[in-house]
Amino acid sequence: MFLSTCTWAVDKVVDISHPRYTYKKRGVFYFSKSVPTDLRHHYLKPRIIQSLKTKSQAQARYAAQKLASRLDDYWSTLRIKEADIPASHLLRSVPSQNIHSTLPTITDALDLYHRVKGHNKRTTFFTHSKRSVDYLIKCLGCRSLDQYSSADAATFRDWLRNKGLSAASVQRNFTSIKAMVNFTILELGLDCRNPFSGVYLAFESSTQKRQPLTTQQIKQLQKECYHVDDDMRRLVALISDTGMRLAEAAGLMREDLKLNHEHPHITLKPYPHRSL
Repeated sequence: MFLSTCTWAVDKVVDISHPRYTYKKRGVFYFSKSVPTDLRHHYLKPRIIQSLKTKSQAQARYAAQKLASRLDDYWSTLRIKEADIPASHLLRSVPSQNIHSTLPTITDALDLYHRVKGHNKRTTFFTHSKRSVDYLIKCLGCRSLDQYSSADAATFRDWLRNKGLSAASVQRNFTSIKAMVNFTILELGLDCRNPFSGVYLAFESSTQKRQPLTTQQIKQLQKECYHVDDDMRRLVALISDTGMRLAEAAGLMREDLKLNHEHPHITLKPYPHRSL
């Protein structure tokens, strides 16, 4: 009789046991796990509770294990981001604000910008934006978007000028950086401002306008082209006669050259491989 009672008690304990991190409510299993103390400032509540939407104990066990594993991985990532930066004494500069930021970095913004807005864009779209980000990283390092300040943006401006870039080139780099940061903030709904907006970028008054070649210089240039008489020189001579851009002249098709016409001319039109 005693053995029978003990066997019944063990069976009952097994029947009512739940998979780890779960409990039942109205027959449905729920996942429940406490947030680690050192990470609770990231959450609104100290415990994570989520319906597993199943009454099956086997399915609940599998789902709970997956959720717990994903949470542990995410919490490890948060702890790494909040830890002191390894070899921080070797960094070019250390962020002066939002040290423990978990927002995307400038390289994350570049990847998103290329992936979403890069469809059907020319190669220059990718090369120009990547060059601007490379400049920023060389000057200030790769940071989260909210770790750059207006003072950092001004430092970046001065760094570009000291590098020898013209005022127009500085303007282009800032335009590219501002565009991708604005896009990332809006696309991901981030709660931060764009520190690269509103930075003073005055054009240099001493910049001299590039003057065109004189007629004598053009004649001398054409003379040298006829003398050498190869493909490259013929292309230069064609540009000097027509005023076409280099890409327009190099992108001509054979049928565009109307040399046997009463008035020899070139039909200049856009192509899929080259626009005007």
